[in-house]
Amino acid sequence: MLQPNQKVAVYMEGHINSDYGKMGMGVVRYLSNPIACIIDSAYAGQRCKKVFKVDRDIPIVPTLKDALKLKTDVLILGISPSGGMLPKSWEKIIISALDSGLSIVNGLHVLLEKRYSKYISNPEKSWIWDVRVPQFTPPIASAKAQQIGNKRVLFVGTDMAVGKMTSALEIYGWLKDKNVRVGFLATGQIGITVTGSGIPLDAFKVDHACGAVEQEILKYHNCDIILIEGQGSLLHPGSTATLPLMRGSCPTHLILCHKLGQDSLRDLPSIKFPDLKKFIRLNEKLAKACGSYPKANVIGVCLNSNQVSENVIVETIDQLESSLRIPVTDPIRFGPEKLGNLLLES
Repeated sequence: MLQPNQKVAVYMEGHINSDYGKMGMGVVRYLSNPIACIIDSAYAGQRCKKVFKVDRDIPIVPTLKDALKLKTDVLILGISPSGGMLPKSWEKIIISALDSGLSIVNGLHVLLEKRYSKYISNPEKSWIWDVRVPQFTPPIASAKAQQIGNKRVLFVGTDMAVGKMTSALEIYGWLKDKNVRVGFLATGQIGITVTGSGIPLDAFKVDHACGAVEQEILKYHNCDIILIEGQGSLLHPGSTATLPLMRGSCPTHLILCHKLGQDSLRDLPSIKFPDLKKFIRLNEKLAKACGSYPKANVIGVCLNSNQVSENVIVETIDQLESSLRIPVTDPIRFGPEKLGNLLLES
């Protein structure tokens, strides 16, 4: 497990400005550990705050050898290839990192501990953390979450990698600053890495997924608001994550996340997005099915507008708010206050 004082390097070779670099971006934006550097030869010599919108001033270096010179303790694999598979090209850097005394944080579906532990040069200090390993087998869910008298906010998306975790963490940080008793339930490898807790939802067997969500929700019974990191999308034929999140958390509120400039699934362009109103209704109907929580509605929209100019996003927000009749914002560009205040007032 990653310790708070350990200095990390984030491996993002070729993916600093790619959707597949979301693991690294999440770490750079939210991990409290000191970050020695980002590894990406294409941007070597630059500082990360000049490359993307983030407050941290982290150097970008070309190689692992350069990262080692900065007294790095841990290498975080900051790229999430499609399907969570391990690229063959990564084997050399994994072995070199372990041989050099580094520990490794791995968020892929492919587990590294059994395969590469023999390369660890200092077993007393170094380790491999496979984040996507379930830590318990939960009982079958039984809608216990609806018995908690708090607000449970589930973030749903039109696609994968549209900003569900980012939106939730931005609102979480804002609410914490307001001294609100708020919890954040991490359900994916990035959220678990940056918070040190949560569940790797897509690593649980289908029959156990709802129960895993329910058990984690019950841990936050003393919180006034629980923000639940969404996974996948109801629109994606390869994703089953939304239903166990809904069933296990019995949400009282939903927040929709959507990437501007994208009119179809990222990896399946033949599958076009429906009108957002229709998609909102779909999520609401499923959240209310079986009486899990009959009043769960989409109360706002978080947009990912990193590829759109500010003039376009301001105009788009006005149009969507007029059409959907709910608040819309980009929490990175404009802050999470709009939706944070809405949650406090609802």
